[in-house]
Amino acid sequence: MIRTRHVFLFAVLLASVSSQNLTPETRSEEQSLEAATDEDGEEQCTSDKTIIEKLLNNYKSFRTPSETGVIVWIEVWVQEVNSVNEITSDFDMDIYVTELWMDSALRYEHLNPCKYNLSLNSEILDQIWKPNTVFINSKSANIHKSPFKNVFLMIYPNGTVWVNYRVQVKGPCTMDFSAFPMDQQSCHLTLESFSYNNQEVDMQWMNWTLPLSLLKKEIVLPDFVMTNYSTSLKNEIYPAGVWNELTMTFVFSRRYGWYIFQAYIPTYLTIFISWISFCLGPKMIPARTMLGVNSLLALTFQFGNIMRNLPRVSYVKALDVWMLVCLTFVFCSLLELAIIGSMGARSENRLAQQQKQQDEETTKQQKGRENSTCSHLISPSSCPNSPRICRNHVPNDVPQSFKSYGSTDPRMRKRLIIASSSTISHAPNANRAEKVLLLDGLEETQFSQVDTKYSSMASIKMKKHWTTEEIDRMSMIVFPGLFTVFNIIYWTYYLTVNT
Repeated sequence: MIRTRHVFLFAVLLASVSSQNLTPETRSEEQSLEAATDEDGEEQCTSDKTIIEKLLNNYKSFRTPSETGVIVWIEVWVQEVNSVNEITSDFDMDIYVTELWMDSALRYEHLNPCKYNLSLNSEILDQIWKPNTVFINSKSANIHKSPFKNVFLMIYPNGTVWVNYRVQVKGPCTMDFSAFPMDQQSCHLTLESFSYNNQEVDMQWMNWTLPLSLLKKEIVLPDFVMTNYSTSLKNEIYPAGVWNELTMTFVFSRRYGWYIFQAYIPTYLTIFISWISFCLGPKMIPARTMLGVNSLLALTFQFGNIMRNLPRVSYVKALDVWMLVCLTFVFCSLLELAIIGSMGARSENRLAQQQKQQDEETTKQQKGRENSTCSHLISPSSCPNSPRICRNHVPNDVPQSFKSYGSTDPRMRKRLIIASSSTISHAPNANRAEKVLLLDGLEETQFSQVDTKYSSMASIKMKKHWTTEEIDRMSMIVFPGLFTVFNIIYWTYYLTVNT
């Protein structure tokens, strides 16, 4: 009712203007009709059928309503948005298009009509002049036929023509998936007169009411919600002249709840599962490998399943950044596992070698104890020039003793004493010149202390290297910390980039 009232007021305004611009022929017809009415003495109204016949009797549909140009006012009502398709980059919607113009050849107020306005069908519309309005950038546009052609035509007594179409139109969208799935998409529809430039048809948005409005309070789709809409007018230059282009812009924001449940939450769980391997210890290499590989495969499958329903663009999307970073975290956990495994293998080999060396040293010590008795049992004739070895206590004041390898060299834990045969009283065959190598056991305690000192220094040096347990403990802190920092940066940026 409000829109009809607006049209009525506009028709009255046009009537007042048109009454001042009547042609002499029209004025003479009105005067003759008034005279005839006065002569009859009574006033009789004219039926709609008679008015239409008289209007279309000499009407030329190829003539423009005015030689100086006609203003066509446009208004659009959005009934429903059917879909927004990312693959084909378009949107489909049902709209009402209203056109309003003044045609002096259709004035009938002088015919004393019985009705204030004439409501006609599309057959009459085909017989009068039209501005030939088209959607210049649409992929397809069809007037609804449910069950008949949805065209409304009304002619007012002052010659104002009101036409309304119910149209299903598919228009293009400017798709930008940089912030997908937190993105916004803009779609455009442009109206213009296909046959007349702005010197003949000046198309304008209605300025006494909203030129673009929604018939619903909110338009919500499964994937999108309409957040904004606007209109604009642009003069476009063609070789045949200048055309007025009336553009409608619709902004759709994606509803990313589906992606939260299908992409982000599963990847969170996959990342957390990959961190469980840090708690299993270096001995559970097979179990940790299974966790890492399964996490990597799960992320790859989720990423491919979501990207399959999107166009193949050459730039990086927000979901690409998320998935690639998550894959990097899982891959780094596998690298950490490889490092732990290699360190564990080297540690086992080193322990095996140390155990082998300890066994060899133990065997040598046992053989040394068996040879602790004096070696004079060996016949001197078998080694005439070799000194005899005997473990014995030798005082420090023995002139033949020396301490070159005493407490200064840990490789020698005994002092060497070289004595002649006259010094050793129990040596047989004293007449033969023979040297005896004596091992003194006085300083064995001192050399054991030196050995303990060097072993403690070696253990301190080994503690400077990372162990597998320390690397796992560090990973349990570093990986969640870095992932938390990434989440803060990621969500802060992509949730505010469109605002």
